[in-house]
Amino acid sequence: MARALGSLPQLREALARGDLSYSKVRALTRVATPETEERLVAVGRAGTAEHVELIVRGWRRMDRKAEAQETTRRHRNRALHVYPDGDGMVVIRGRLEPEVGAVVMQALTAAREALSRRRRAEDVPAGTSIVDGSAEPPTMEQQQADALAVVAEAALHRGMDPGAPGERYQVVVHVYAQMLADADAPGQSVLDGGARVPAGTSRRLACDASRVVMRHDADGRITEVGARTRTIPPALRRALQHRDKGCRFPGCGRLLGQGHHIRHWAHGGPTTLSNLTMLCRRHHRAVHEEGFQLERLADDELCFRGPDGRLLSDVPPPAAMPANPVDSLRAQNDAGGLHIDARTSTPGWHGERLDVGYAISVLHPLAVASR
Repeated sequence: MARALGSLPQLREALARGDLSYSKVRALTRVATPETEERLVAVGRAGTAEHVELIVRGWRRMDRKAEAQETTRRHRNRALHVYPDGDGMVVIRGRLEPEVGAVVMQALTAAREALSRRRRAEDVPAGTSIVDGSAEPPTMEQQQADALAVVAEAALHRGMDPGAPGERYQVVVHVYAQMLADADAPGQSVLDGGARVPAGTSRRLACDASRVVMRHDADGRITEVGARTRTIPPALRRALQHRDKGCRFPGCGRLLGQGHHIRHWAHGGPTTLSNLTMLCRRHHRAVHEEGFQLERLADDELCFRGPDGRLLSDVPPPAAMPANPVDSLRAQNDAGGLHIDARTSTPGWHGERLDVGYAISVLHPLAVASR
């Protein structure tokens, strides 16, 4: 609610002056936008809290109907045009649905990174194109064109099989099991290409990744290979995202996060909801590689500490309370020209029956535009 009021000045002012109750404003912020808040403030002043809730529900039903219509429209308007230009170049122009476009952009990003890694592996001088060897560094548009070629070649090479979702774009790290349990234990942690990575990085990646256990004999020969397992199953991941709703690091709250074992599975920590939490990429690194500490207390609350052991507070310390808060509040209202009494937030309703359908038809922008 507080975040929504930041862009809704009329609702914020109505709440501050006592014209609308907290319950009304909370309901209205679920649907209000800067374009519609004026008419919704009028709804709040005219009706009771129950009326406001009924209108908000009808408003959201109208929004869902509009979303379904927009989704159908987008699906019907999807298109991709590929044709040769006059100079022999091939022109590609299209319109993709948002989720398909996101997959395409992710694939292009992965392909650009693959080309960049290939350039470093082949020791190509900086600023030289790996595709045509020209000395001029490629522009972003040229990099996108090169990446599209890589994506197409990879698709043809795999026989158009996208594979399982977890296999489409992955980084493989080979880690000695004892290093996951103890960062100081002897052993190696290396990428597929041979580059070493710190033990803390390996532990962070192992928090929420597929793993295959291989056993070796004294001469290094593989004696057993276990089936690949995922650390956090999809159903448990959905429950984790629903519960935490983003990064739990104090003051963060980013919606996109990674599953983190509070007690690492290499130490016997179970892959259960009570032993998991969500951390964004930045704070997941902080916990594993920068000395920050995390534990779940007996009351199920999370406790974060800095590298120095200092407790990190979830919220800032409370503001100083005046000796006489009632007199202080009255003085603030007087200074702001506010006069609040028992009738300040009384609605203008005279007892008539509320017709929700009619109210939505004259209030909702999409319903008004369609008439």
